[in-house]
Amino acid sequence: MLGAPVETEEAFTDLPGPGGLFPEEAAHIARAVPVRRAEFATVRHCARTALARLGAPRVPLLPGDRGAPGWPPGFLGSMTHCTGYRAAAVARADALASLGIDAEPDEPLPDPGILRMISLPGERAQLAALTAELPHVSWERLLFSAKESVYKTWFPVTGRWLGFEEAEVTLRPDRPDGGTFTARLLPADSPFRTLSGRFVAEKGLLVTAIALPL
Repeated sequence: MLGAPVETEEAFTDLPGPGGLFPEEAAHIARAVPVRRAEFATVRHCARTALARLGAPRVPLLPGDRGAPGWPPGFLGSMTHCTGYRAAAVARADALASLGIDAEPDEPLPDPGILRMISLPGERAQLAALTAELPHVSWERLLFSAKESVYKTWFPVTGRWLGFEEAEVTLRPDRPDGGTFTARLLPADSPFRTLSGRFVAEKGLLVTAIALPL
């Protein structure tokens, strides 16, 4: 989805056990349920595999502010996981300003009330039109994923929270299994006015990704 200078790695099953974690990582996740420990280990395996292709050192990748993962000096990236899928995207910090990826099951939102919490009126009108035209995609869930990718791109640059209502997303399908999207950032002091990304809808998954240029 992203191409150079981004390296990515994905997994559709978890590693057997929490092997490969640094002691600091194992301690961080020690009290979590087994499923959470497995996804934590697998997504970090994906991240370290992708980082190794860029020549990055093998170091602990611990969550920091608001859960954003820490990266080796000189590198940046994003991680995501959902049922049946784990992935990481990484790049050198001298190649991109930020990265954001998110994956969700291609299923309706778990609660109909969530849509009003995450969307603006114009976005809801857009979703209705897309659903009528291409009903095989869970467009409301895709909007949620796109906004998650927006936030994951925004936070490392700004260090600030961004609400769902502070980004207006336009989804543009250009093939049966994917397309592009644009997010208009609404905070007056945003360091960038728009973010552009890609999405894929296949294999029962919705995946969105943004690479912010320098």
